[in-house]
Amino acid sequence: MTRLILVLRNYRFWVILLLFVAFICLHYPQQVFQLNSDVTSLLGLERHALERFLFLVPVILGGLFFGLRGGITSLSAAFAIMLPRVFLLSPSPKDALTETGVVVIAGALVVWWINSRQQQIGLREQALLRLETVRRELNSYIKTIRENERRLSALHSVATILNQSITLEEIFSTVADKIRETINVEIVLIYLINEKTNKLDVKLCRGASEEFARQVDHLAIGEGFNGWVAQTGETCLVEDSSEDPRSTREVVEKEGIRSLYVVPLKSRKKIVGTLCVAVHSIRHFTTEERELLLLIGTELGVAVEKVRLFEESERSGKRFRELFEKAHDAIWVHDFDGNILTANRQCSRLFGYEGEEISGEDVSTFLTRQGLKLASEVKRALLSGEEISQPYEQRIIKKDGTEAITMLTTSLLDYEGMPAFQNIARDVTRERQLQENLRTYVDQITRAHEEERKRIARDLHDDTIQALVVLSQRIEKLVSGELGLTEIMTQLEDIQKEVDEIQSGIRRFLQDLRPPTLEYLGLLPALRELVSQLGQQADVSAKLIVTGTERHFTPEDELLIYRIIQEGLRNIWKHAEAKKVEVTIDFDKTKATLAIRDDGKGFDVEEDAGFVQAGKIGLAGMQERVRLLDGNLTIHSKPGQGTKVILEISRERWQE
Repeated sequence: MTRLILVLRNYRFWVILLLFVAFICLHYPQQVFQLNSDVTSLLGLERHALERFLFLVPVILGGLFFGLRGGITSLSAAFAIMLPRVFLLSPSPKDALTETGVVVIAGALVVWWINSRQQQIGLREQALLRLETVRRELNSYIKTIRENERRLSALHSVATILNQSITLEEIFSTVADKIRETINVEIVLIYLINEKTNKLDVKLCRGASEEFARQVDHLAIGEGFNGWVAQTGETCLVEDSSEDPRSTREVVEKEGIRSLYVVPLKSRKKIVGTLCVAVHSIRHFTTEERELLLLIGTELGVAVEKVRLFEESERSGKRFRELFEKAHDAIWVHDFDGNILTANRQCSRLFGYEGEEISGEDVSTFLTRQGLKLASEVKRALLSGEEISQPYEQRIIKKDGTEAITMLTTSLLDYEGMPAFQNIARDVTRERQLQENLRTYVDQITRAHEEERKRIARDLHDDTIQALVVLSQRIEKLVSGELGLTEIMTQLEDIQKEVDEIQSGIRRFLQDLRPPTLEYLGLLPALRELVSQLGQQADVSAKLIVTGTERHFTPEDELLIYRIIQEGLRNIWKHAEAKKVEVTIDFDKTKATLAIRDDGKGFDVEEDAGFVQAGKIGLAGMQERVRLLDGNLTIHSKPGQGTKVILEISRERWQE
């Protein structure tokens, strides 16, 4: 509302409004002046193109007077004024619409140009203002420098001390001696604020007794002269401490201190402590002495902050270096030429080096041809400021010639004053192999499931269904009534045998799918049945041996154990060509050990360590189930010497 009132009070607004009224009269003469309809234009023209372009005048003035918002508002008003003639009055609406569009576009461009121009002018004015401000500040600095020229000689020695010393003890001791020598004072006290206790701790006491130093230590903020200075940040001049109410401790009077001057130690407007000089007699500190002490206090405050920052930087650097060295990922920094400047221990392990051997190496020696091309593209993108997707996959060649897959993150940084590239790499070779194994395993297991379904379907069709068809035919004969009693009894006996065989076949299917013995009787009876079936089906000598006190597992774990033993026995039946199989289960105090031994043809475990890639889905499935049990699976086998599979399960999986 206030903005609207200001606009209405501006004479420029009324100028623009009058222009709009005048141009409306020119654009709509018949309607405004009730002229003859044959009169198309007050300017004597047959078309109103000129009047349309005249509307650019108030639009331009709106942009000049009221900025972008005024220009857009004027342009919108002009457009709204011209539209009725375009669609309602013009004999050539298309031409009128085109002319109106040209006016709107031209007006928008002019308003945009005016706004850009005004912004540039504003920026120049701001720059001039800033330049003037800088000039004034420079003049102020010059004046300050001239005023401080007479103090530089005294401060020079103090500054030299502060620059040469790196510990607070050295700085305080040397500065105190210099102050006593220059200003001729007897006692110098330096306090620092302890941020943990929020108290003033004495860091130096020169010229006073140890008892005095002990008594005035650990001052609360606001207590005594130094506490008051630390609280307010102002200097404190005391010509006679015995008459000053701010003296809160009797030890000051006992020490015989009469006159003193206290200045705050400041760094970036933060009070870090106080500097106190004192004498045993009444003394008037001159303005030059007070200014010098104030400057020394400021320098001391900065020095304290610098030392603290240096110490914190040292601690942080040590912590970061420790994090750098102990990082799980490989981290290295190389220059633009590819020379490795620094690398952590994990980096050496990644590339197959020992210790600091990798420092100074050319990173290109660890990259494949495609990796070099990718590294060049990443370098170009980072230097040009382009966004790249990180982390990205990079293949490296180790010292022994093997290849590893890493997920790499690269960034630009300042390393000891020079630009360099920082790289953080994580070795994902094992993960990629596991992913590939998983994909292969899923593919193989899916095929195995399909083959198993086909086998079950085929067995059901060739065995159970056919037997049921024959059984149905025999029952049909019985129902027909053509047979005698003796033949009926014979047929019923045969039917009973066939039903028993069908039941036996169905039990086999159920045993493969979900063994009922395991569900109703438990693990050991189910394993006995499984071992017995192997002996019957494969014509081998198979036995189960149980030692120790029998333990029970959860139903889920028992099913996993059963499937592991079942898969092991199935492999023996299909591949081992064994004559003897022994399954042992040993329960001791710490674990349960299940072992399957056979005297079959065996295989080379080292060559076939990648069970998924080798197509040994059964062994891979056993490994996966063992992981679910948090157990340990060991396979011992050699060609011609049989196989021994050992499964160890911790007692933590037992069900008490």
